[in-house]
Amino acid sequence: MTSPTTPNPDGPTVLLTGATGYVGGRLLPALEAGGVQVRCLTRRPAFLRSRVGAATTVVGADLAVAEDVRRALTGVDTAYYLAHSMGASGDFEVEDRTSAQTFAAAARDAGVRRIIYLGALGTGDDLSSHLASRQEVGRILRESGVPTIELRSSIIIGAGSLSYDMIRSLVTRLPVMITPRWVRTMTQPIAIDDVVAYLLAALDVPGTESRLYEIGGHDKVSYGDLMREFASLRGLRRTIIPVPMLSPWLSSLWLGLITPLYARVGRHLIEGVRNETVVRDDRALHDMPVRPRGVHDAIQDAISQEDRTANRWQDGVGPRPSLGGGPTPLKKQMVDSRWVRVDAAPAAAFEPIGRIGGKTGWYYGDHLWRIRGWLDLVLGGVGMRRGRRHPSDLIAGDMLDFWRVEAIEPPSLLRLVAEMKLPGRAWLQYRVEPDGDGAIIRQTAFFDPDGVVGRLYWYALAPFHQMMFPRMLRGIANAVPAAPDADSSSS
Repeated sequence: MTSPTTPNPDGPTVLLTGATGYVGGRLLPALEAGGVQVRCLTRRPAFLRSRVGAATTVVGADLAVAEDVRRALTGVDTAYYLAHSMGASGDFEVEDRTSAQTFAAAARDAGVRRIIYLGALGTGDDLSSHLASRQEVGRILRESGVPTIELRSSIIIGAGSLSYDMIRSLVTRLPVMITPRWVRTMTQPIAIDDVVAYLLAALDVPGTESRLYEIGGHDKVSYGDLMREFASLRGLRRTIIPVPMLSPWLSSLWLGLITPLYARVGRHLIEGVRNETVVRDDRALHDMPVRPRGVHDAIQDAISQEDRTANRWQDGVGPRPSLGGGPTPLKKQMVDSRWVRVDAAPAAAFEPIGRIGGKTGWYYGDHLWRIRGWLDLVLGGVGMRRGRRHPSDLIAGDMLDFWRVEAIEPPSLLRLVAEMKLPGRAWLQYRVEPDGDGAIIRQTAFFDPDGVVGRLYWYALAPFHQMMFPRMLRGIANAVPAAPDADSSSS
């Protein structure tokens, strides 16, 4: 990668979608380092603005809204399409198809010179829904009338990538692995740095026609080979015992219990690994100056960067976030609001709030939170295995167990939006207000129910809320350096 270069404001503008995801998050600094004028389209502008360079612009937009996309593509020369909806709670194939069609039409109308898309390898008539959807998106873009470079890759190996996290967790946590047939499926893993190199090289591929390139690492291996290679590099002795059958649903639950994957993503991933994903056409090696490394080097690089990676696959996966400003005061909204006064400055009062979740826990009833997380996992939700990115630092867009940070303004506000399976939408908000020589901590749970089922859900949990919420608030107050005022009330 080159040293940082000042972008040329008169140079062509490159639009990047998926910048909050794993691959997009790695491509963005590489584009900036090359002096490219970058514009990012995202539904999480607050999350992304703290991660981009000074010359990069961030546009808050929804790929499903044609007007948003047309506005973002105005004046764009090349557009990277790295968005997908595998973690969506609804029909991800429909979402991906609709977004691709909207983007393709807007790019054609805007006169975009080239689209660059990262899709997925896989051949045959029995492709999994995930792989088939990725390839359908590629066809939509290539047939849009805008010249499109489609890169189809196998699994990506890098610190924080979905496939690497799965392999790392299985091997480090299970001395003996009873595994389904998919561990024998052949794949051609590619290192994340090589994926980024191919995406950069696609900017300069000559010609004005659409092209499809298959990209992969140097080695063709099975998933079992990947596990054995990781174990060898970590100095671990592991035994792999294949079993003849294990359904995608059972496999996804198993992965959810052992690895950071949650059931919905795990199910799509397992459905995909039944298909071989190897390169059958090596034109990419002839047309682009990238020489991808082998499995040994890719895993070794990932191991060395595990504690230093700035982005992970979970950053871009989850329910579709809102571009709005959090909960709105609706008549149907259910609210539980409480406050406590502490003898401390607002900054000190906010400290334990900023550490909530992850290894710190929720200040009361952590075992109950874990039970709720397990139930969420069984129902196909995210569960609580994601933890948090940093023990004390939070930024908008961060994952936090089965919540996501929607807004944070130290030392006054933290608002979390729920990503667990719910019959409605939920937020948990903390506000800290100065009060003389102390501060008031206000804790509010908001819930917008979906119909009668949502209301019944809220009322069924009311006894648990009455037990947990006051004790959570008291636990936060007790964690503040100064002792809290005993006189507190609720509203």
